[in-house]
Amino acid sequence: MNGTGCPIGEARYREIVSAHGAGGRLMHSLIRDVLLGGEARGAVVHDGAVLDVGGGRIAFTTDSYTVTPLFFPGGDIGCLSVWGTGNDLAMCGARPRWLSCGVILEEGFPVEILERIMASMRSAAEGVGAEIVTGDTKVVERGKGDGIYINTAGIGWVHPAATIGPNRIVPGDLIILNGDIGRHGIAILTAREGLEFEHGVLSDAADLSDVVWAMLEAGVELHCLRDLTRGGLASGLVELSEGVDLEFRLKCGRISVDPAVETACDLLGLDPMHVANEGRFVAVLPEGSVESALRVMAGRGHAGVVIGRVGAEGPAGVRLETEYGTESWVRMLSGAPLPRIC
Repeated sequence: MNGTGCPIGEARYREIVSAHGAGGRLMHSLIRDVLLGGEARGAVVHDGAVLDVGGGRIAFTTDSYTVTPLFFPGGDIGCLSVWGTGNDLAMCGARPRWLSCGVILEEGFPVEILERIMASMRSAAEGVGAEIVTGDTKVVERGKGDGIYINTAGIGWVHPAATIGPNRIVPGDLIILNGDIGRHGIAILTAREGLEFEHGVLSDAADLSDVVWAMLEAGVELHCLRDLTRGGLASGLVELSEGVDLEFRLKCGRISVDPAVETACDLLGLDPMHVANEGRFVAVLPEGSVESALRVMAGRGHAGVVIGRVGAEGPAGVRLETEYGTESWVRMLSGAPLPRIC
């Protein structure tokens, strides 16, 4: 142990927990102001685009995966690239149907590892009912690609009853979280750094399209959905709150953190609210639909719980009420203390 209480060297500790790469707020700004040319200013960027086609609606999204290590407790870069893209479609009320796969390989990357990753992708796609219908492969010079990067784009049919988006959030809506937070980011970190805890941490990486579709089939009125990947629960909710100019009020005691995740975060100076998830989402919905939503979640193996409520207009932001009755503002992550997690 060093003076920070961390079981690794201090230099490595500082490298891990320093702001590195694009965090929640920076990524949000890049998408809104650079990729979309500023056209989305004043709006909340959703997890995918919903498009009208031939009398129906499709959701379309894309994501890239650079996770290290490639294989981690609870998953790997292959299944992650399918579930991650499928979950973005699910947040639009769609089930993934067709996927593309673009792979950038570093020269000399082992063929047997590539085959293992591709098998994981195919298995994950089959599990969510999607097909990988097109793809591309590029090879870069040794030392230029860090093994393998994967890009997937996805298309899915939107449920006829789905009218999901940040613009539907209204005062009085309740906020449901579908499970404990922070496991994916900590699983990646422990695998990467060789950290060992009494109880190991498995990533929460999983398909979310099944539970979302089941809620829609059950007639649950979903106003907005958001998966909690880079930047975690805090960044996801702050982005929504600021985008719709409404205050979100959360109760800390209702947000669950696995004891092993809490221990790791304490040692490394991380806030579980900012640690990435790959199988967690929030649903914002009217109070009258909460009971049905929780019942469907439980039937699909999700430990759903109401963690907060949408307040009246302004001031935009997320307030967290502690178990002792005090309050604090939740901030969006401005850097990424855990790089290469997805």
